[in-house]
Amino acid sequence: MTGYFILLALVAAAGSLLWLLGNRGALLKLSLAALLLGSAGYTLQGRPNLFGAPAKPDTAAPGLSFARARHVFFGEFNASERWLLIADSFSARGKHAEAGGVLANAVKHYPGDLPLWIGFANALVEQGRGMTPPAQLAFARAEAIAPGHPATGFFRGLAQARSGEPQAAVNTWRKLLANAPADAGWRPLVEDAAAAFSAQPAPPRR
Repeated sequence: MTGYFILLALVAAAGSLLWLLGNRGALLKLSLAALLLGSAGYTLQGRPNLFGAPAKPDTAAPGLSFARARHVFFGEFNASERWLLIADSFSARGKHAEAGGVLANAVKHYPGDLPLWIGFANALVEQGRGMTPPAQLAFARAEAIAPGHPATGFFRGLAQARSGEPQAAVNTWRKLLANAPADAGWRPLVEDAAAAFSAQPAPPRR
């Protein structure tokens, strides 16, 4: 029964997201149908939990948190933070659908806000316990707002790791590191994440 409610919440979030991205009418109905099928597969299959008790030891990254990582990329004081803090409070109590609802409302009001879209994508990942079609759409929107911004790649990597694809996550992070300046303030965070999932050394700093 819990999986059923998660599925409904995911499809509802997907509908809101598709509406925001401009899908209307028959296209919206077809997109929702596809997402319903895809989300059902994710709900039934399940995904390992990156934060908390993981299904597999090698999918956990102890010490990582969305809030701490978010502050590395965007700082602690910005216009998005009040929304994100409310969502954090819900997520901390396991109310991931409510967290997603808060951020779905936030991106509706501020459609060009990068931290909010990344937060929304993270909430959808939490809700689906891994990368889902709605989360992929949210990450795509974040990428469209600020192409190449390292925060989008970092959190997409976390979603990949949580979805049971640690090597894909490492590849995503290593690509970020390969193009990062040596003094980038976020670089140590990405290096630590890559090291947690791979025995290979990180690319040398330039």
